[in-house]
Amino acid sequence: MALSCAYLDADAHMVCLAHALSTEKEEIMGLLIGEIDEKRVCHVSAVIMLRRSDKQPDRVEISPEQLSAASTRAEHLANELQRPMRVIGWYHSHPHITVWPSHVDVRTQAMYQMMDEGFIGLIYSVFNEDKNTKHNRIQLTCFQAINQSPEGEAPQYMRIEVPLHIVPTECLGKSSLQSLIELPEILSQEELEAYRRTTHIKDLDLLTKINNSAVYTRSVCHIMEVMTGPLIQSLENRLENNHRTLERLQLEKEQILKELDEGSKHRAISPPKTTSV
Repeated sequence: MALSCAYLDADAHMVCLAHALSTEKEEIMGLLIGEIDEKRVCHVSAVIMLRRSDKQPDRVEISPEQLSAASTRAEHLANELQRPMRVIGWYHSHPHITVWPSHVDVRTQAMYQMMDEGFIGLIYSVFNEDKNTKHNRIQLTCFQAINQSPEGEAPQYMRIEVPLHIVPTECLGKSSLQSLIELPEILSQEELEAYRRTTHIKDLDLLTKINNSAVYTRSVCHIMEVMTGPLIQSLENRLENNHRTLERLQLEKEQILKELDEGSKHRAISPPKTTSV
């Protein structure tokens, strides 16, 4: 039975989008943490980014170890928030291609739904230029898979779109902030693993080794330039904004306390009212 709709917290959406925009050469992916209520409504409130063991331009995979680690993290988050949180979906990017899921995406989604029928999939289509405005266009879809074959025949899955709503959040949640901080580290680890694989290749000449080392250094510098630097600046801006908000609230508190004190003094010096018989 398909879900009626899904709600995605704005800070979790921002983390997914930042992850999708981190590379336009390969697809990225992660897992969604949340809960499903009795009305078959999905609520996504946290995200777990996954490190890719093999970067492919048109394919992403989740290992059993990653799924197990994500489930453990969801349990910790459930204990922290005192809510029944679990892994309820996955997301991945479609750089330079349409937002609609491929037949591989639909089959993957169907496989996940065999473990949990409420499992959803999100696809972020990024780095697509609008032909009219010439601006980059970002599209998002939420889907599940449904089997269209009669019983007893080979399954034929098709996508069914799930209405998705972005829920505004007042601030960046602790879990989403942690995921953003982990993003540059995840990208750096992926580059390091790719470089280490080249060092295990036998009979490489010195020039090739130097070239591989230079490519790795350039990749790490690129991550620092486009991810780490802007992230630090964004966090510093948020910190400065929080300081200003704190100062404003402190002034409001002092004003309220002053008004309460003046009101108490006024009631203390006011003569009691008398009534005539």
